[in-house]
Amino acid sequence: MFYAVMESPLGPLTVAASGKGVAAVHFGNVVPKGAEGSDALSQSALGQLAEYFDGKRTSFDLPLDVEGTAFQKAVWNELQRIPYGETRSYGEIAKALGKPGAARAVGSANHNNPVAIVIPCHRVVGQDGSLTGYAGGVHLKQQLLAIESHSRPLFT
Repeated sequence: MFYAVMESPLGPLTVAASGKGVAAVHFGNVVPKGAEGSDALSQSALGQLAEYFDGKRTSFDLPLDVEGTAFQKAVWNELQRIPYGETRSYGEIAKALGKPGAARAVGSANHNNPVAIVIPCHRVVGQDGSLTGYAGGVHLKQQLLAIESHSRPLFT
């Protein structure tokens, strides 16, 4: 496992990469156990994240190596279909997966997304459009959505 850390508008971000792909993006300086420093993939991920924060990138082109259940992976794949600058509700994601009653399960899968920002779980909102929980805190979700709406992020 390799890792690299960047300072972002949201504070430090840590990218962890295996030999197969990006395995995690964490808020904060979180060094994975047994990690050996950076490699080309973790550095590429940092570069793409920097472009995202600069408003120059609307999607990521990175191989992923994420662990999860089949349902979690299906949710994470569906999240990657949400266009930049748009949102979907948990219920809409559940319906897209053919499981209209699974909004809470979608929320749980969202919470367990190991690759924040790259798999855009911040684009999922409550049925009424409200900003619901986010692993990094609702204020970070608000800032990410502000970046994508090209408005000035509200940093606290």
